Amino acid sequence: MKTVHDFLANFAALFGKHMIYYKSKEEIELMRISAQLVSKCLGELATIVKPGITPLDLDKVAEEYIRDHDAVPGFLGLYDFPNSLCISVNEQVVHGIPTNKPLEDGDIISVDCGALKNGFYGDQAYTFPVGEVSQEIDQLLRVTKESLVLGIEQAKVGKRIGDVSFAIQQHAESHGYGVVRELVGHGLGRKMHESPEVPNYGKRGKGSLIKNGLVIAIEPMINLGTKRINQLNDGWTIITADRKPSAHYEHDVAIVDGKADVLTTFDYVEEALQAVAG
Repeated sequence: MKTVHDFLANFAALFGKHMIYYKSKEEIELMRISAQLVSKCLGELATIVKPGITPLDLDKVAEEYIRDHDAVPGFLGLYDFPNSLCISVNEQVVHGIPTNKPLEDGDIISVDCGALKNGFYGDQAYTFPVGEVSQEIDQLLRVTKESLVLGIEQAKVGKRIGDVSFAIQQHAESHGYGVVRELVGHGLGRKMHESPEVPNYGKRGKGSLIKNGLVIAIEPMINLGTKRINQLNDGWTIITADRKPSAHYEHDVAIVDGKADVLTTFDYVEEALQAVAG
C-alpha cells in the first residue's frame, strides 16, 4: 500500500530544484483566460451543489463545461488522476476522487478545478457548504478564506514566499486550527505544478524572492482540528488524522507592476450561491 509519505515524496519531487519561470504580461493575459474559465466552471457547479447530488455528477458537469469552452480538464490523467475534479468531502483535505455517494445536509465539499487552455493552466478551489452547516464549520470556512486574502496581500515585489506563508499560518492558528504542512501551493504556468512551492506555514523574510512575472497558486488547507494528515488506500485522497473537517480555497495570483493581480475570482461562485439562496 502506498503510504502518505510515499505520495508526498512523489508530489514534492514534481517541483524538484527547477528554476522559476517568470511570465510576460502577454503570457499572464493568456493565463487569465484559463483562470477565469475555472472560476466560471466553479460558478456553474455552485448552482447545483446541494443535498442529494453526487461528486461524480459534479465531475461530469465540469468536464463538459471545460470541453465546451475549448479547453481540456487540467486534472484528468495528470499523474494518472482518474477524474476532472478533485472533490474532497468533510474530513477529506485534498485530492479526493469523486464518488457516487450523495452529499448530505451539513456536509462541506472542496472542489478543486483545473483547465488547460492556450497552453496555460488555470487552477482554483472552493469549499462549498451543503445545505445548512453548523456555526463551527461556517467559521472554519470564513477563516480559511480570510487566510487566503491575507496571504495574497503579502504577494508583492520585494517580499518573499515566507511572508505569504506566515500570514496564512498566523491567521489560521490564531483561531486554533491546524495548518497542513505536507501539501502546499505552487507555481503555475505551462505546467500545473511549477516552482516555487508556496507553503501555508513559514517565516517572514524566508523563501523565494517575489518578482514581477511570478505566477503562483496560493491555497490554504486548514483543518478544524489537528494539522496531521493520512492517506486513503485509493492512493490519492488525503484526510485529517482526527477525522475533523478541513477547508480549502485557492486563487491564481500573478505579480504585475509590483503587486498581486488575482487571475481567478470567487465572484461567479458567490453570485450563484446568493441566487440559489434566494
